[in-house]
Amino acid sequence: MSRPAIRHVVGIIAALLVAAGIGLLAGRVAVSLTLALAVLLAFEVRNLLRFERWLRHKDAESPPDITGLWGEVVASTSRLHRRKLFHEQRVTALLREFRRMASAIPDGVVLLTRAREISWVNAAAGRWLGLNRKGDRGMRVDNIVRHPVVIAYLEDPDGHPPPRVQMPGQDERWLEFHLVRNPLGEQQLLLVRDVTSEARVDAMRKDFVANASHELRSPLTVIGGYLDAMEDDATLDTVWREPVAEMRRQSDRMRGIVEDLLELSRLEARGGPAEKSPVDVAGLLAALRKEVLAQPEPAPPIEVGAQPDAFLLGSETELHSIASNLVWNAVKYTPPSGSIVVRWWADARGGHLSVKDTGIGIPAEHLPRLTERFYRVDAGRSRKLGGSGLGLSIVKHALQRHDAWLEVESIDGKGSNFTCHFPAARISRVTH
Repeated sequence: MSRPAIRHVVGIIAALLVAAGIGLLAGRVAVSLTLALAVLLAFEVRNLLRFERWLRHKDAESPPDITGLWGEVVASTSRLHRRKLFHEQRVTALLREFRRMASAIPDGVVLLTRAREISWVNAAAGRWLGLNRKGDRGMRVDNIVRHPVVIAYLEDPDGHPPPRVQMPGQDERWLEFHLVRNPLGEQQLLLVRDVTSEARVDAMRKDFVANASHELRSPLTVIGGYLDAMEDDATLDTVWREPVAEMRRQSDRMRGIVEDLLELSRLEARGGPAEKSPVDVAGLLAALRKEVLAQPEPAPPIEVGAQPDAFLLGSETELHSIASNLVWNAVKYTPPSGSIVVRWWADARGGHLSVKDTGIGIPAEHLPRLTERFYRVDAGRSRKLGGSGLGLSIVKHALQRHDAWLEVESIDGKGSNFTCHFPAARISRVTH
């Protein structure tokens, strides 16, 4: 108990003792105590009413001049009020500064509640998304921005990469969306970036690669035909046999690169999700194992463990390309004394295809860039083994069409584990 409170209680007790003494002298103790309590009560009620009036008008009136315990209560409340006003002014200033900065940046900013209701938008977001800063406040953003890819991303931003879409009525403008969640608060921030220039450059690159690959196909076929004829010519000078064989190998390598580029172009041109035809993954992996073991060069032993009743809904051609690229990569970079384990299983989270080897492994700094086109950890070794640097890029694009993603674990010198994760919606249980 504080000192003012002790003094207040002592004062009340002293007043009652004095009243009792006067009552004893007058022979009316009960009356004297009743009058004393009434005076004390009137004093307390008067102070309470003054305090209550000040609480209702504290923004316009000064605190009442009260002594004792009530004075301490008024002083403490006044300090709390001033502190609250200071923090309110500070938060208001910060909010105004944030809005000024958000209005000045070229990207779109939409402040959302946890229920994805619009709290505030800047000018760029309003212009690109057709939002009205006042009229659309309180509306759900997915009721206004009716693009299915964006809606799917807002529903589950952790399960989808930030989408890049072409918004209708925006003069072929491409926008990229990124949702920032606040795990401790109610607010979310939707950032919208204009990526039109990047999208156009990317489209030009894809068109160039597709056209160049298509145009290279025919001359390479002609060159390969002449080289075949030269190799089969018994009259060819022995001096030329090794150069012709080398030209043949390089021609085959170039043809493989062109085929991979065309496959990438086809995947990019299709766009959207892949079809949902049931694919027997266990049978696909068994056939792929036979294909690897049938090659003339020595290969490491391959163990296949597949769940036979778990079918994958997708494009059989693209799924074969995914598995083939991962398995042949493991074969290329694993010595015959090593081993390769291929597994396919399904659980509550979806389907999982894993290719684990005991090969040369990949240094950690290279892992983030493995799926880039033509990226090689060891360019000289990859060229020697016939790699084009496009296999994992094909895997990534094919997985995206199946709403799946690639996880890579590797230790330099000890091997790698590539795992494809497919959503549960693409798993079909087949009963025999």
